[in-house]
Amino acid sequence: MQLSSPGWRDGAPDRLSSSLPSQLCTLRGTELLHVMEGFPGLRRRPSETEREDALAPHGQPRLDRQGAPWRNAAGFWLLGLCNNFSYVVMLSAAHDILSHQRASGNQSHVEPGPMPSPHNNSSRFDCNSVSTAAVLLADILPTLVIKLLAPLGLHLLPYSPRVLVCGVCAAGSFFLVAFSTSVVISLCGVVLASISSGLGEVTFLALSAYYPRAVISWWSSGTGGAGLLGALSYLGLTQAGLSPQHTLLSMLGVPALLLLSYFLLLTYPEPRELKETEQDEDAETAALINSETPESKQGSSSDLSLQEKWTVFKGLLRYIIPLVLVYFAEYFINQGLFELLFFRNTSLSHAQQYRWYQMLYQAGVFVSRSSLRCCRIRFIWVLALLQCLNLAFLLAAVCMSFLPSIYLVFLIIVYEGLLGGTAYVNTFHNIALETSPEHREFALETACISDTLGISLSGLLALPLHNFLCQLS
Repeated sequence: MQLSSPGWRDGAPDRLSSSLPSQLCTLRGTELLHVMEGFPGLRRRPSETEREDALAPHGQPRLDRQGAPWRNAAGFWLLGLCNNFSYVVMLSAAHDILSHQRASGNQSHVEPGPMPSPHNNSSRFDCNSVSTAAVLLADILPTLVIKLLAPLGLHLLPYSPRVLVCGVCAAGSFFLVAFSTSVVISLCGVVLASISSGLGEVTFLALSAYYPRAVISWWSSGTGGAGLLGALSYLGLTQAGLSPQHTLLSMLGVPALLLLSYFLLLTYPEPRELKETEQDEDAETAALINSETPESKQGSSSDLSLQEKWTVFKGLLRYIIPLVLVYFAEYFINQGLFELLFFRNTSLSHAQQYRWYQMLYQAGVFVSRSSLRCCRIRFIWVLALLQCLNLAFLLAAVCMSFLPSIYLVFLIIVYEGLLGGTAYVNTFHNIALETSPEHREFALETACISDTLGISLSGLLALPLHNFLCQLS
């Protein structure tokens, strides 16, 4: 097995095993060529001769490491799972966070059993004084800021420090919300979860540009798994009688798994076996991976001029606008209407109904984000139209109360999740498929703004809607 550098310089992956002696941390570039074999996972950068030997007769690079595709697939799946986990849990806990301020010495924000008397007896909706959209905004606005600024200079920060920040912020969010004594402190914890999720999404989608396109499917499936596992674990543990505080503390292993997946599971990207449809990318991909300096590296965001970035952005609008609409409708339903779709003729309390809504939605998202191999859609506008029709129907149902059963709402929510997840995974797959290699990292990094912008707009509009409807008798 050849040895090569454990990391990339100038914005590329920069991972260093924590088991190395501390003096190795000062080595960079060609100095690492002299590190002796024996440190697991440490590889030197191949020489020019070795690079030529790694190429097949027709110019296609060989993958000389068995198991690397599966390690990278599993790595990106786990990164998607861990990255979105805290974000999902905070949305699932939104009703609990806003229901009660924890009294001193109490171990939970809200009892896991039936809710006490309604918060607003004058309204048929049993409203909290503040909409769960407030939690949504705390969970998404920091992400929006990160994604807006990312194309301007985030690529200058190496990947490893970004991933460390993600892990620390995710762990901090669980601690802060678990031990909070007020709604304000809880919302600060939600903000930390947002920073972790937003920075992670930008980082890992940009990182996927250095790997085969298949990893985007695995990343998307992992993010869907985060939705399902996050919502289901919060629902299951609280239903089983565990307090929200202890439920949140039990999830601290997820940020640790994020760091392990990045630093230990992902392999160093090398020239890979290309399918016939990807042969035209071979030379540029090899140059991207094996370059030593930012001047010679093709495909990095730092190489693109402002004019090139603007041209790429304009080309992305046909994907960005539909995805914004999908997520606007989706999260307007989730954080604006879920709390108001309250059925009194069931054995489920209001808090339990809200948790079930979140879990079923995430189940639909998980299935659809994992469906790329069997269902590929190029026209995201169709999904945007269907999601907007969903919003119109459920908004009418809230205002006129014509739905006879909560189980019908359950079915609609699963369908909503299927539409949202399908739009997400197909959008990023289409961008990776149609964008030239030199623009791909920037395009994937920039397109991340779509879902966040739609979610932010939905939260801003859901707050006044909540106040208006809750004043109705």
